[in-house]
Amino acid sequence: MSGHGTPIPMTSHACGPLKGEANVPGDKSISHRSMILGAMAVGETRISGLLEGEDVLDTAKAMRAFGAEVTDHGNGNWTVHGVGVGGFAEPENVIDCGNSGTGVRLIMGCMATTGISATFTGDASLNKRPMARVTDPIALFGAQSFGRSGGRLPMTIVGAANPVPVRYEVPMPSAQVKSAVLLAGLNAPGQTVVIEKEATRDHTERMLSGFGAEITTEVTEQGRVITLTGQPELKPQTIAVPRDPSSAAFPVCAALITPGSDVLVPNIGLNPTRAGLFTTLREMGADLAYENEREEGGEPVADLRARFSPDLKGIEVDPTRAASMIDEYPVLSVVAAFAEGDTVMKGVKELRVKESDRIDAMANGLRANGVDVDEGEDWWVVHGLGHGNVPGGATCESHLDHRIAMSFMVLGMATQNPVRVDDGAPIATSFPIFEPLMAELGARITRDTD
Repeated sequence: MSGHGTPIPMTSHACGPLKGEANVPGDKSISHRSMILGAMAVGETRISGLLEGEDVLDTAKAMRAFGAEVTDHGNGNWTVHGVGVGGFAEPENVIDCGNSGTGVRLIMGCMATTGISATFTGDASLNKRPMARVTDPIALFGAQSFGRSGGRLPMTIVGAANPVPVRYEVPMPSAQVKSAVLLAGLNAPGQTVVIEKEATRDHTERMLSGFGAEITTEVTEQGRVITLTGQPELKPQTIAVPRDPSSAAFPVCAALITPGSDVLVPNIGLNPTRAGLFTTLREMGADLAYENEREEGGEPVADLRARFSPDLKGIEVDPTRAASMIDEYPVLSVVAAFAEGDTVMKGVKELRVKESDRIDAMANGLRANGVDVDEGEDWWVVHGLGHGNVPGGATCESHLDHRIAMSFMVLGMATQNPVRVDDGAPIATSFPIFEPLMAELGARITRDTD
């Protein structure tokens, strides 16, 4: 059941070739950070191409609650009049972050070093997710947290009135945790240092630098050492949000497994900390090309052309690539079902604490549709059946997880029998135009009325 209303069962049917241009929404990570850093700057930040999914809209509401003036000008164009670092007002009501783990963790970070309190909640899925990974490091700054057992929402954060800078080694590869600590460090005196053993998406570092913060990154034997000088005056920016590689994954992967397909996905952000899926697909033999490669707003961008690839081969995915494609493993497992041989995915325990346990959700759904899957705590293997050999025909649980729902919709486009999900409503959190976009390409996704 969706945390945002009535469940919407959906069925994906085998279809003809997918053809055309897929204009996917703006990047979710950059959209969240644009709102938050705009609210912490002094003056007006202008944003174009913002992802207007439920997750980002919840972050926009939160920034308003903290005192920023956030205005929707239509067609993905927004302005944010910020209140400056340390200028947040105490919210009058509970902050509802919906389904967004990124939103709640980053917002907790950015208010943790201001002398105010805020209470956070979310939907049924978000309220099950672990928050100690953020509340532990922000406690080092002097913030306090009071939540349910297991460090779960609803939770009240009491910000540190007299924060101190910290040096923190991130215990797991998590851009959310790294970013929360850096955002907290903005209002702490001196230098806050974050060390990550494995590189994760670096949008926060790039954007902090763009907003005028003094931030450096050094690669050492310990890993990436990121040093932020606190209490800057952030300068407002004009931000053109590139399109989301995590959303692009769905039309790209659908084209690779659907006979006769040729799909162009323009203006996709190819930040090296985000592009692991596309590298992996090429290693599997995918006909996937980068066209018109360029740089926009400090981020590498290209147009992706994906064509039907009948001779995909299973591979062992480089585990050091996991952080750069953690959100794409569900749809990668769908492609793996249509490959010849085994696709082995290791170093992926983060998948078990996303919107759902994504390994469990995808493994059970694939098995129900005739694909053998083995799994462990930190790994899973999809035993591919080759093109045209996946039976399908089952109903899968989406577990309030947008990426699980979309992955099974992609699966059904090339199976022998239709594939159904019990609830497609969560798709709106990140990809609100998924259904019409895929329909325009030629997909057959129906909403079940029974």
